[in-house]
Amino acid sequence: MAGQGTPATALLAKRKIMHSTHPYDVSPDAPNYGALVAAALGVPPDRVFKSLVTEVDGGLTVAVVPVTGELDLKALAAAVGGKRATMADRSVAERATGYVRGGISPLGQRKRLPTVVDASALDHPTVYVSAGRRGLQLQLAPTDLVALTDAVTAPIAAD
Repeated sequence: MAGQGTPATALLAKRKIMHSTHPYDVSPDAPNYGALVAAALGVPPDRVFKSLVTEVDGGLTVAVVPVTGELDLKALAAAVGGKRATMADRSVAERATGYVRGGISPLGQRKRLPTVVDASALDHPTVYVSAGRRGLQLQLAPTDLVALTDAVTAPIAAD
């Protein structure tokens, strides 16, 4: 299963973006999922980022934040020029992205959504994001992540 591609890995291969994939085994229902993924990969948790689908003023937006913190919804709304942000319904997020919860990648989504990457990603030479399915992470340069998603970077994570 780990050798099977995803839309995210296909996009990276097509664009010839340097990356690596990293399988892991953590239950998606485990508390502190992101911290457990970081531990399973043997990397600092501030380098592992989660992709959260939100609604900002009625439109979907992806927020990419470190697993060590929470999303600051007010900061996210401000980053995209909106007034109010909420978490999107799980089924809406899955339908829009083509991925399941616990495996939503910011890359290769069914419908390309506006994306905001927490500015802390730029502090690292590489970061880890979901490869598009549970149990598989991508490692890539944060600048490539921002470029491929046409993301805005802003401080959107809260401790």
